[in-house]
Amino acid sequence: MGKEKNPRRVADNEAMAKLRMLRTSPQKLNLVAQLIRGKKVEKALTDLTFSNKRVAVDVKKCLQSAIANAENNHGLDVDELIVAEAYVGKNLVMKRGRPRARGRFGKIMKPFSEITIKVRQVEEQA
Repeated sequence: MGKEKNPRRVADNEAMAKLRMLRTSPQKLNLVAQLIRGKKVEKALTDLTFSNKRVAVDVKKCLQSAIANAENNHGLDVDELIVAEAYVGKNLVMKRGRPRARGRFGKIMKPFSEITIKVRQVEEQA
């Protein structure tokens, strides 16, 4: 009787992780996402470990979560994973301000963003 099972949002050889409410602008976060797109996960983790960007720590956590999802939830082989997609989206923007000269008000925007990382298993070509 019950409801039908929901279809998977990703393919059978993929796993995904999403990190929301990152306190950085999407533009800055996208620079780090570009760093790992299309790379093998070991290389991507190494690049993030030694990156000078502050947000690289959070992106590394998200990538490790995607790898753990692939291994534990979908039974994929960790050694054959690549970062298939890493894309960035906007989230909320906190609006703050600062009084300026002649009664004006200077806007200060504090943006938040989110990142989605998909890893895919590909067989090694020998």
